[in-house]
Amino acid sequence: MGRSAAFFDLDKTVIAKSSALAFGRPFYRDGLISRRDVIKGAYAQLLFRVGGGSDEQTMAKTRDYLAALVKGWRAEQVRQIVRETLEELISPYIYAEAVLLIDEHRAAGRDVVLVSTSGDEMVRPIGEQLGITDIIATRMTVGEDGCYTGEVDFYAAGPNKVVAVKELAAERDYDLATCFAYSDSVTDAGLLSLVGHPTAVNPDRGLRKIAVERAWPMLAFRHPIPLARRLRERPAVPVTAAAIGVGVGLAIAFALYSKHRRTKAAAVTAA
Repeated sequence: MGRSAAFFDLDKTVIAKSSALAFGRPFYRDGLISRRDVIKGAYAQLLFRVGGGSDEQTMAKTRDYLAALVKGWRAEQVRQIVRETLEELISPYIYAEAVLLIDEHRAAGRDVVLVSTSGDEMVRPIGEQLGITDIIATRMTVGEDGCYTGEVDFYAAGPNKVVAVKELAAERDYDLATCFAYSDSVTDAGLLSLVGHPTAVNPDRGLRKIAVERAWPMLAFRHPIPLARRLRERPAVPVTAAAIGVGVGLAIAFALYSKHRRTKAAAVTAA
């Protein structure tokens, strides 16, 4: 039997947001992107997630848009911006449940690998916060002048994730039948199918359907907190239980809101 590993998608699986969009504000502040780019990027991300983004044409368009957007950027400037804003933009949004799960896999002697479509310059520092050094992420070509050329060296999306994981498994002698994988997106159905222990985390509609059909476990991560305040005692919450919790939370929120409205109305009437 070979070695074993646990492969984690990043966005909405380990962190409660899009890592690429998270850095939009500092990129805009430092003049790397325009306001139009911010809006266009957010809209593209919305379409990608709502539509599933699983077809090759959508992936190709996203890849080409990314390549054109970053052309001419200095790679070191991007890395510096990420380092300076990581604590503010990412750390508070790391799921406590994911941190606990990562620690459990390490304790069991498994390697932990982050597999993300976001750029290596963003994913690697996030991995370092979690103590993860094994990264599979999108890599942009950097020219001799230290700037991105507008070409993509490796686009870590969909089928390409599968290829990269297979290559790493061959290199490390991983027994994929004993490996684990976690993701929220239907675009990673191939990655999840590759291992013996797939789990859908906060699954989108497409992945939820596949998970039900294939009897894959589903988990709901609901507690993004700063790493300094890890809630190690909180286990991953089954989707059904989480749904009940969300319903209760919404009911409480609505009750508080209604009370606030009534109090405000009474104050206006008294005046």
